[in-house]
Amino acid sequence: MEKFTNVLHPWHGVECGEQAPRLVNAVIEIPQGSRAKYEIDKPSGLLRLDRVIYSSFYYPSNYGFIPQTYGDDKDPLDILVLSSISIQPMCLVTAKVIGVMQMIDQGDGDDKIIAVAANDPSINYINNIEELPKHFFGELRHFFEEYKTLENKSVKVEEFQDKSMALKIIQEAMDNYKRNFK
Repeated sequence: MEKFTNVLHPWHGVECGEQAPRLVNAVIEIPQGSRAKYEIDKPSGLLRLDRVIYSSFYYPSNYGFIPQTYGDDKDPLDILVLSSISIQPMCLVTAKVIGVMQMIDQGDGDDKIIAVAANDPSINYINNIEELPKHFFGELRHFFEEYKTLENKSVKVEEFQDKSMALKIIQEAMDNYKRNFK
């Protein structure tokens, strides 16, 4: 007789990481270079195709969430995981936090934690957001401020913050998750 494993919900059943908030688990929803906007389906835990991006934009980095966190937007905390490769959706990645991009999405705060894939030797030497090339910030700002334009939705990137602000935001989201779900 076959033995079956009970698969846990990626948001609720996966730990945020033993060394969180500095080193976190990231569940990738969207691989770098994709035009597909995938999102975790909150009731089932499956990956849902939310939409294909309306414009000819591609995600500039791997995009996902930190499990067992709860942000101001009532979703798990978003994370951008920089890597030399495109990472498959629903892959669990150990991510080293280096900073945060703070933005307003249709009037609501929507922080994006910025991290590097801890097990990617071509990028894991980066420890702080200040070590990234200046062009990266312009590219990220441009993508997030423009990719919803053809949907008549507005997004405003406020500012990029350092690792200490990112760690504070993650800790608050972890605490907020515990208050709301435990």
